[in-house]
Amino acid sequence: MKYRSLGRSELEVSAIGLGCMSMSGLYGQADDKESMATIHRAMDLGVNFIDTSTSYGSGHNQVLIGRALHGRRGKVIVHSKFGVLRNTAGDTVGFSGSPETVRRDCEESLQRFGFDVIDIWCPSRPDPNIPIEETIGAMVRLKEQGKIRFMGLSEAGPTFMRRAAKIHPLVSLQMEYSLLSRDLEANHLSVCEDLGMGIMGYGPIGRGLMSDAVHPDQLERNDNRHRQARFQAENFDTNMNLLLTARDLAKEKGLTLPQLAIAWVLAKGGPVVPFPGCKTVKHLEENLAALTVELSADEMARLDEAYPPGIAAGSRYPEASLAQWHQ
Repeated sequence: MKYRSLGRSELEVSAIGLGCMSMSGLYGQADDKESMATIHRAMDLGVNFIDTSTSYGSGHNQVLIGRALHGRRGKVIVHSKFGVLRNTAGDTVGFSGSPETVRRDCEESLQRFGFDVIDIWCPSRPDPNIPIEETIGAMVRLKEQGKIRFMGLSEAGPTFMRRAAKIHPLVSLQMEYSLLSRDLEANHLSVCEDLGMGIMGYGPIGRGLMSDAVHPDQLERNDNRHRQARFQAENFDTNMNLLLTARDLAKEKGLTLPQLAIAWVLAKGGPVVPFPGCKTVKHLEENLAALTVELSADEMARLDEAYPPGIAAGSRYPEASLAQWHQ
């Protein structure tokens, strides 16, 4: 495994992280035993950076991670988000960055994890009703109490990032990044470099679009991709056709499409750490094999030309939400 510094912090993180969301039912059913085995296998292969949220399985994900890290806590850097508000059907209905939510979610998370401290604490999204300074201020108090070590942001725009960084240094920005989602290249990347922040690039496989295993008709009923624009009938076939160039290159190089997609993110370099999610050992090992893939300058140019920013059919989140978060 290769390691790199996370921004300007003292944290040394693996070149690929592990996203744990799918281990708690958001992408169909998952098996706790297999999920635990996946986390353990990731650690055995050198992965030391994992991501979760209070909202994944309404706390189930944090409990699962706490069990998996029992006796091995010091070997992993845990990044956890907070503040998502969901209804009884599991749909996101808002975000809270209030000082009370910051404190309550942290204390409940520590209990679920069974930890004394969370490595990186991060609001899931900016709260339009709470000044970001109040959210970060409450996080600073948690740090002073020894309950968190570092602070990050997720899907926050440059204005939010700079305002937050004036209150306290930030170590990371979590944002979707893939051949089909290159939004961060416009402004976020340069701001992260200015502020000394690493980037956790989630969704490098396009939430499964860049896979032979995902088709809307085959998704389980409780899979939340049914509600995502890129998986809707009017967009899905268009996106599949867009991927022909990547599929051809993957075939030429003897790779799976997910391996090529992750290798592209790795080859971009800079502060980005790709965070593919998975819930089985098989998929984990396939993803990590991307570490050995080398893409030439010509191959990178071929992919960059085929997948310019904004090419995907369907927005990755509702346009109104992105406009609100990315100020």
